[in-house]
Amino acid sequence: MNKLAVIALGGNAISRSDQKGTIEQQEENVKDTLLNIVYLMKQGYNIVLTHGNGPQVGNIIQRNDAGEQLYGITQMPLDICVADSQGGIGYLIERVLRNLLREENIKRDILTLVTQVVVDKNDPAFKNPTKRIGKYYNLEEAKALEKEKKWKFKETAKKPGMYRRVVASPTPISIFNRDTISKIARDGTIVIAVGGGGIPVYKNEKGELVGIEAVIDKDMASSILAQRIKADELYILTDVPYIYINFNKPNQKTLEFLDAKDARKYLEEGQFGEGSMAPKIRAAVNFVEKGGAKSIITEATKLENKNFGSKITLNYD
Repeated sequence: MNKLAVIALGGNAISRSDQKGTIEQQEENVKDTLLNIVYLMKQGYNIVLTHGNGPQVGNIIQRNDAGEQLYGITQMPLDICVADSQGGIGYLIERVLRNLLREENIKRDILTLVTQVVVDKNDPAFKNPTKRIGKYYNLEEAKALEKEKKWKFKETAKKPGMYRRVVASPTPISIFNRDTISKIARDGTIVIAVGGGGIPVYKNEKGELVGIEAVIDKDMASSILAQRIKADELYILTDVPYIYINFNKPNQKTLEFLDAKDARKYLEEGQFGEGSMAPKIRAAVNFVEKGGAKSIITEATKLENKNFGSKITLNYD
């Protein structure tokens, strides 16, 4: 049987910090990334793609703000914004990928799923929200919005004296349609799912699904999905070719092979930044500890060379 891989596309696969984010730029970025994923397909892999949505959902939220302030258009909640971003980004990835497969004469169906992910409304993350979203506000504006909308704000290090809304990032519990994703992916369909970590929902006392104001970590959601569909490998694509300790220091060291125990040791030592590599390492370790064969963290451009990238396994000799 073909191997099944879950591939989590990093933020720079779609939008890059030095770009305005035009649709032309996003298409080119997506194409550059997917060219390398096509290589895995040629090797016989079945593929499930996941992706981030940070810049895109941020833009949707700011359009929400502007629409309310300028035209009185009712704002949509964060779960709807995430759903909007899933649909838009999924469409972009699917369209670009269809064109690439046509060029390569590869015949595969592609299906984009708007994916709900269940979280616990009592998750400790809701008591200490840390994920910044939306525009910058001064203190007076932030206090007014806290009172009006019950939002929470924190001052930003990037712009001292300015504040941004913060929301929780709860741990994903379960992912809808995972059995269907597993079946059709193993049959050869390329599935795009769990965009932006998934649409956060919880179950109320009646068992009904309710949207909640939160964002879910894309890499951990990808890890949970990979576990539940019993994928063989989890790829987490980022903007560096390897995992490093003592990053950007004279004693920087490349970690090409790493077992779960050592990875957790380095996490406890604080070797990986919480806003960058640490969530990726946790997701990768979580996958191999729950039965996955291997996690690979690398740049998308390195996929054609199987010797590149950092490989995390349960035990490495």
